[in-house]
Amino acid sequence: MDPDTHFVFGTHHQHGYAAAFAPDFPSHLAHWLLTRLQFEPVPQEPGLYRLSDPQNDGARRTRQAAQDLRAQSYAVHVDADVAHAGSAPTHPTHPNGLAERRTRIAHAAATRPPQRGVAPTVSAPSIRPVPPKPSYAPTVHLTGSGPARGR
Repeated sequence: MDPDTHFVFGTHHQHGYAAAFAPDFPSHLAHWLLTRLQFEPVPQEPGLYRLSDPQNDGARRTRQAAQDLRAQSYAVHVDADVAHAGSAPTHPTHPNGLAERRTRIAHAAATRPPQRGVAPTVSAPSIRPVPPKPSYAPTVHLTGSGPARGR
């Protein structure tokens, strides 16, 4: 292992996709990082971690783990068998229809529905005329309701 490398990812003949860390790297930190990246420690071999559930897109998940560690400024080496494995899907992918659904929604939002024939015209808001001022002075009758209240 290169002395400047913190983590190495590759395939193991018995454990499948595996990761190891440098001997001078703190083991508790390596354990914390690798378990968060879905790797589990191999009981028989200290310092070796295997990918949990490797049948579920293992090569891509291993490459993603290496990429995540590089994004955190760790020096990572990925073996060629992992770096190039799984570039072609092993099983045919079935589209979930999300792209087609979004296309239909965008098309529907951009077009006018058939129920509406002509687009409404935009005109200035209607102005209410001000009623004319009365020619007489209005009379206001105030009625008292008993004695005035004091403060």
